[in-house]
Amino acid sequence: MDKSNVMQFLSVFVILLLHVFNSHAASSSESIYVTFLQCLKNHTTSQDHVSNIVYSQTNASYTSIFQAFVRNARFNTPSTTKPLLIITPQQENQVQATVLCSKTIGLHLKIRSGGHDFEGISYISDVPFIILDMFNFQNITVDIQNEIAVIQTGASLGQVYHRIWEKSNVHGFAAGVCPTVGVGGHLSGGGYGNMMRKYGLSIDNVVDAKIVDVKGRILDKKTMGEDLFWAIRGGGGASFGVILSYTVKLVVVPEKVTVFQVDESLEQNATDIVFQWQQVAPHTDDRLFMRLVLQPVNSKVVKSQKTVRVSIEALFLGGADELVTLLAKEFPLLGLKKENCSEMSWIESVFYWANYNDGSSLNTLLDRKHYKVHFNKKKSDYVKSPIPKDGLKWIMNKMIELGKVGLVFNPYGGQMNAVASDATAFPHRAGNLYKIQYTVTWEQSGEAVEKSFISQIRMMYSYMTPFVSKNPRSAYLNYRDLDIGITTHGKDGYKEGVVYGNKYFGENFERLVKIKTAVDPENFFWNEQSIPTLPSKAQGT
Repeated sequence: MDKSNVMQFLSVFVILLLHVFNSHAASSSESIYVTFLQCLKNHTTSQDHVSNIVYSQTNASYTSIFQAFVRNARFNTPSTTKPLLIITPQQENQVQATVLCSKTIGLHLKIRSGGHDFEGISYISDVPFIILDMFNFQNITVDIQNEIAVIQTGASLGQVYHRIWEKSNVHGFAAGVCPTVGVGGHLSGGGYGNMMRKYGLSIDNVVDAKIVDVKGRILDKKTMGEDLFWAIRGGGGASFGVILSYTVKLVVVPEKVTVFQVDESLEQNATDIVFQWQQVAPHTDDRLFMRLVLQPVNSKVVKSQKTVRVSIEALFLGGADELVTLLAKEFPLLGLKKENCSEMSWIESVFYWANYNDGSSLNTLLDRKHYKVHFNKKKSDYVKSPIPKDGLKWIMNKMIELGKVGLVFNPYGGQMNAVASDATAFPHRAGNLYKIQYTVTWEQSGEAVEKSFISQIRMMYSYMTPFVSKNPRSAYLNYRDLDIGITTHGKDGYKEGVVYGNKYFGENFERLVKIKTAVDPENFFWNEQSIPTLPSKAQGT
């Protein structure tokens, strides 16, 4: 048989193999569908119409339901392992029933709240699994008089901000700048945003929560106890149960806030500006948040050359005159002028930060589909000491050399320094100047393309080793990164979990493990980077 015939035979064989596999998966999905549906009916009332919330792989709506909240194109390919079932509960008792039935039947349960989920942990798996998709849980109740809101975890941040604005133009919530981020993951993992220097993280403003535990019980702050309530504020919710809602404190915002964006490049004085930014951004007035973005771009001076564009994007909870005066004193190299600034309402600043510059109305904040899905990879770091100018020049040269990886610096200081590292499960507090997000995106599918881009971001991360936190080299849970370790459901789960656990949670990791072991001893709520349980020997001591 010649080479061309061999290749043709192999192609046909692979196609047949995939057909057999997919047929088997569909058949298995149907079989499990019948069993699971009957179990749900046994745990709910006949009025609940549970058949409307369960999708097998043969259901006409299955693919659209699965793809609706896939935010990374890497995990939406023909080879991506799909869930056997997707359950989309509309009522709390349906969530309880889903947990109990998954446990009874022995199905691996993934919980998805419709956020960005950089590594797809909530909707892919190497073992047969089902998805509990919370996107119907979008109710938001805003109580301006008591300055609180009750937010179901299937809502998006854009929905939260819009609902608050409908009731008040002088209230907001301290959370992320991207409106399509899901509340469930964002709030349980920490919740960075551009008011964090004034009001802390999202989790610092959580006053209550409702969770379905492994026994199918609905617990609130009082009934779940202090330990579990501590864990789900920064330790991730999916390790401990299914979070139904959070009750949060609203924060006060002025009627007018100020925003600006200033762009510089290496041909100008970008290195000096970045160096001075490190001296100012973490220490300035806590009403001011200045995010710094480094991105390799084509030079405007010499088109064939690459340079690094430095962008400083700011929100100031005050007026433009005050801001210009402040930065003229503290950050003279920036050269900020009033004409660089725009005064607007807080809700308009949300829109501005979301880069919704396509003529959309504020109602776009309610649209969870207003999101372009790319192939992407993210990583994170923390910086405790200013990077010297020579180091910054070297970093930017490496960015030009690689050509695609961008860096985002989020400043600390203010309220972030005031909260103790063990006040919540989120440990990264005082002592950090800023957090770095590494990001690389691409449009074209293909294994070789993906390998090239991911190689670039891993190289950039490696280059940054001398400048970032050490022992451990810390990372942010909500910027999931499976490069730093994964775990399985097996006996070595604790040992494997220590690697990423120390990076995400520092000294809080051991307490999280003890809480996990107490509330979910059989490790039912498991994913590739969940909190592991203590080894069985340790449990008995």
